[in-house]
Amino acid sequence: MNATLVLDIETVPDAEMGRALYGLEGLDEGEVMRAMLHHYQQRTGADFLPPIQHRVVAVAAVLRNEEGVRPLLVGDENAPESELITRFFHGLRHYVPDLVSWNGAAFDLPVLNFRALRYEVQASVYWETGVKDRAFRFNNYLSRFHWRHTDLMDALSGFQGRGRPSLREASALLGLPGKNLMEGSSVMEAYLDGRIGDIRRYCLEDALNTYLVFLHFQFLRGNLTQDNLDEEYGLLIDALKASGEGHLKEFATKLEEDPEERQAESSGGGADEEASAEEEPQAQEEQAA
Repeated sequence: MNATLVLDIETVPDAEMGRALYGLEGLDEGEVMRAMLHHYQQRTGADFLPPIQHRVVAVAAVLRNEEGVRPLLVGDENAPESELITRFFHGLRHYVPDLVSWNGAAFDLPVLNFRALRYEVQASVYWETGVKDRAFRFNNYLSRFHWRHTDLMDALSGFQGRGRPSLREASALLGLPGKNLMEGSSVMEAYLDGRIGDIRRYCLEDALNTYLVFLHFQFLRGNLTQDNLDEEYGLLIDALKASGEGHLKEFATKLEEDPEERQAESSGGGADEEASAEEEPQAQEEQAA
């Protein structure tokens, strides 16, 4: 079995970059972040910064390989950003997994690329296109139409720019637990309040929902039977219960509920809590934040 790694990151404005861009040395971190958002909105009309102006505060993943399925948080709450970036790309080199994301091609991966550039982290496997390893020639992480990286939002939308849903919408469609801990728009204030643990748990929640959407996508493509799909759900539920983490046990309990009940809970409210993906292309970035 080839390993599959489902990825999600959480970010905040890069205050260090903001000070350099706008000469804001006299302001504290929160003031710089808000000033960055204000400057960008005044200049472009958009209120979500481009990938290069973000820094990573959490990296979460779900790893599925021959050993089973594991929800993962990279590093600990006190880990510096450079460690998060280094450990992610080292893990990619170690497992060489099929990578799965929600809007990762437009946001998560560009952010990780810029931060790897910032910290001089080598990511040779990610950038391989068949020059050193022929196996990557027709299946690499960079091509939009290869399966070594599947951006579910992009693929399920037919690789076109309109009608792209949020992860909340996809979760509601499938009756998944969805977002319960916070919203992406709350991450910056949570970070400034020192609530890194909450952000990390929220990040893992998004990774779990993305993993479950991926399972249904694999069924859609004929790569899983109904029995396989049920087995994968069971493996994940067992792993979450065995984690010892309260929020993961709660997630598992929700998965065991009747699908129609979950669907009603997931779709209740929140219809306008995330930007419509038709507000191109800015909303596509906001879906991942």
